[in-house]
Amino acid sequence: MTALPLVIRPEHPDDAPAIERLHARAFGPGRFARTAYRLREGAAPLPDLCLTALVGTYLVGSVRIGPAEAEGGSLLVLGPLTVDPSFSDRGIGTSLMQASLDAARAAGHGLVVLVGDAPYYRRFGFQPVPTGRLALPGPVDPARFLWLELTEGASAGLSGVIRPPRGAHGTSQHGPA
Repeated sequence: MTALPLVIRPEHPDDAPAIERLHARAFGPGRFARTAYRLREGAAPLPDLCLTALVGTYLVGSVRIGPAEAEGGSLLVLGPLTVDPSFSDRGIGTSLMQASLDAARAAGHGLVVLVGDAPYYRRFGFQPVPTGRLALPGPVDPARFLWLELTEGASAGLSGVIRPPRGAHGTSQHGPA
């Protein structure tokens, strides 16, 4: 297989329409009712941690990370991670994940949570959130509720329902969260 000329770069404000089309293709209209989406809509993504993947000028992938909090402190919510279905299985999602986690570590963040496929995210170090430690503001399969400590001990003292940070707003340069 020929290697793709892949470029990972920060998300630009003018990427929003292409990212929305990508989300629609990958997740369909049901995405708006999912618990992970409901959590993200309460806070704008963090521009420094939102990345896109391009092949030439074609946007083929996106990852967004936003802020959240629980009792005891703050954390990050990763998602959605999206790759154009016609470009799947080419390492684009892996490249986006690694770059976003590296950026979050470099920025000094301690804990990332997500809702996703455990076998896929395990390769990045994600593990199921221990029962009773944290909860999402809606139903979720506990096997898909995952976390990763970017800093050792970052999960200590965190408990309760994850929510948008106090004072957060639902829009940013990226459009609705």
